[in-house]
Amino acid sequence: MKTPKRLQPLIEDGLIDEVISQLMSGKEATVFMVRCGSEIRCAKVYKDAGKRSFKQAVQYREGRKVRNSRQARAMAKGSKYGREEQESLWHNAEVDALYKLAQANVRVPKPYGCIDGVLLMELITDADGDVAPRLNDVKLTQEEALAHHSQVIRDVVRMLCAGLVHGDLSEFNVLVDQDGPVIIDLPQAVDAVANNHAEWMLERDINNMRDYYGQFAPELLTTQYAKEIWEIYESGKLTPDTELTGHFDEPTESADVDAVMLEIQEAFKEEQERLARMGSVEEE
Repeated sequence: MKTPKRLQPLIEDGLIDEVISQLMSGKEATVFMVRCGSEIRCAKVYKDAGKRSFKQAVQYREGRKVRNSRQARAMAKGSKYGREEQESLWHNAEVDALYKLAQANVRVPKPYGCIDGVLLMELITDADGDVAPRLNDVKLTQEEALAHHSQVIRDVVRMLCAGLVHGDLSEFNVLVDQDGPVIIDLPQAVDAVANNHAEWMLERDINNMRDYYGQFAPELLTTQYAKEIWEIYESGKLTPDTELTGHFDEPTESADVDAVMLEIQEAFKEEQERLARMGSVEEE
C-alpha cells in the first residue's frame, strides 16, 4: 500500500521497512501493520488534537507530571509550544503505561517506542497467526466468558497496584488471542492517586467488562467488583494476588443529620468564643 505521510520518516530512518496494510482507524489514532526487519508489528499513528473525537481529555490529563514550569505555563496558556508539549505528553502516556504494565505482568502489547507521534508495538495475533479480533467481535461460551472476565479483573487489579486506571476500558479496547484478553489503547490512562476521577473511571471500566461478559455469563451481572476493589485499594491492602469475591456490602447506616448539625453549632460557638477572647486581649 502507499506509505502514509506520517510513517515516511520512520521508513527513511530504517525503523520500518514496509507498510503492509491499515488495521483500523479509531477516535484517536490509525493503526497500520508494518514490517520491521523479520518481524511484523503495529504502528499506531496518533491523530492531531483537532481531528481526535476523544472527549473530556482534561479529566484524563489531571495529575500527569510535566517536565518543568515553562512547559506547564505554556500548556495552560494554550500556546503553539504548549499544544505541542501537550500532544507529546498524550502520546508518551501510552508508551509509559505499556512499559509499566508489562513489568506488572498485565497483558498488554509490547512497546518498541514512540517516534514523532507514531507508537511502534507488538502485533497481537490469534492461534493461526492472524490479527487478533477485538472482544466485541468474539462469541464466547459461558465458561470462556467467566474465565476471560476473571483474567481482565486480575489485570485491572494489577494495573491499579501499579498506580494506573485504564479510563476507557470496554469490549472495543480488548483483543483476544489464544491465551485470552489483551488490553490495548492506553493514552488516557490516569494516575490512580493524583487524578480525582480515578475511582469512577475504574468503576466504569470494570462495569463495562461486567456488562459485556454478562451477555454470555449472566451471573456476572450482579457482581460488585468495582466497589470491592476500590475499598480494598483505599485501605492500602490491595495486592496483585488479593482474593476477590465480587460482593460488596453497601453502607446501611443513614447519616445522623441532627448530630451533624449539633457539631456545626458547637464548632460555631467555640469559634465565636475564641474571637471574643482575642478581642478582649486586644482591648487590654
